[in-house]
Amino acid sequence: MIGGASAAASLLPRQLRAGAQGDDQASHEADHAASQADGEARHGEHGVAMAVGEVDTEAMGYDPSVFLTDFDYGEASQIDDGRTLREYTIVAVDQEIEIAPGVFFPAWTYNGTVPGPTIRCNEGDRIQIHFSNAGSHPHTLHFHGIHSAFMDGVAGIGRGMIHPGESFTYEFDAEPYGCHLYHCHAIPLKRHIHKGLYGAFIVNPDPERHGELARKRHPDYAESEEWQEFIMVMNAFDTTFDDENEVYAVNTVAFHYMKHPIVIERDRPVRVYLVNVTEFDPINSFHLHANFFDYYDHGTTLEPTHRTIDTVMQCQAQRGIIEISFAGFEPGQYMFHAHQSEFAELGWMSIFEVVE
Repeated sequence: MIGGASAAASLLPRQLRAGAQGDDQASHEADHAASQADGEARHGEHGVAMAVGEVDTEAMGYDPSVFLTDFDYGEASQIDDGRTLREYTIVAVDQEIEIAPGVFFPAWTYNGTVPGPTIRCNEGDRIQIHFSNAGSHPHTLHFHGIHSAFMDGVAGIGRGMIHPGESFTYEFDAEPYGCHLYHCHAIPLKRHIHKGLYGAFIVNPDPERHGELARKRHPDYAESEEWQEFIMVMNAFDTTFDDENEVYAVNTVAFHYMKHPIVIERDRPVRVYLVNVTEFDPINSFHLHANFFDYYDHGTTLEPTHRTIDTVMQCQAQRGIIEISFAGFEPGQYMFHAHQSEFAELGWMSIFEVVE
C-alpha cells in the first residue's frame, strides 16, 4: 500500500490510530501493565497493537466468532433424477457495519453481512440461488465454479445486471469440489467487491467418486467428525475511499480473534477454508506461529499442494484449505496473522487458544 503503515494509520479514528501506531510512552505503559497481569502477559504484549474497545456485534447483527462455523446448506429437497436440490436466498442490501471499535463503513452486503453467507453443498448437488437486489445500485452474483455462460453473473453477458428491485435465480450443478467464492461482478468491479459483496462457496468432495480421502472433508461421513472446521475470509476496508486500505481483518472485524481467541481442542485436527478478497493490495497472506500446516490450493485436490509450511500467500480470489495439527502441543495461545506486518498491525491479527 502506498504511503506505508504510518500514512494509513493517520487516516484512522483516534482509537484505532493509537492501536496501530501508539506513542512510546503509551506503549511502555501498556507493556508494563500487561506484564503485571497474571496469566495474560503474552496476550498483553501483543495487545498493545490492538484497537481500543469492542465492536457491538449484537447491534450489527454479525458476530465473527459465530461466522467461523456458520455453513449454510440451504433448503434441501430431491429432484426427479434422485439428486439433491439446494435452494438459497440472497438479498443485496445497503448496510452500515462496524469494522473496528467506533469505525463504521457504508457497506453493500449480501443478506446484511460482510462477508455474505458461507454457501456449502455437496459435489453434484443442483444449486438454486434466489437473488433479489434491495440495494441502491445494480448488482450480480458471480460464482467461481463450473456453470453456463448465462449463469455467470457478469455485466453484459447472460442475464447480466440485476437492477434495484429486480430478482433472478442462478442455477447450476455444484462442481468442482473445493474451496471457492462468489462475489458481485457489476461495474466498477473493484468498488462492488471492496464495498462487501462477496462470500465463500464450499463444495464437499463426493467419496463415491474420489475414494476414502474425500470422507474426511464430507460431513455425512464419520471420518469428518474429528475435524474442527473454520471459514476465514481475508478482507480490508478503504475508509477514506482513496483506493488504499486503512483496516484489515479476517471476517471483517479488526483484531476480533485477538480479543476473542478461537478455542480449539488440542488433539483434534483443524481445517481452515481460507479465501482472499482483499481489494487494492496485490496479495494477502496467512502465517501461523510455532507450528506448520499443509495447504491445498483451491481445495481441488485431496493431497496437499504444499506440505509443512507456516506461511501461504494468496492473490485476490485465490483460496485454499489449510490443515493443522496441534496434537501433543503445549496448550496455550498460538498467534496467526498476515505476514505483511502492516496488515497485521492494522487489524489482521488473531489467536488460536489451544486447550486440552
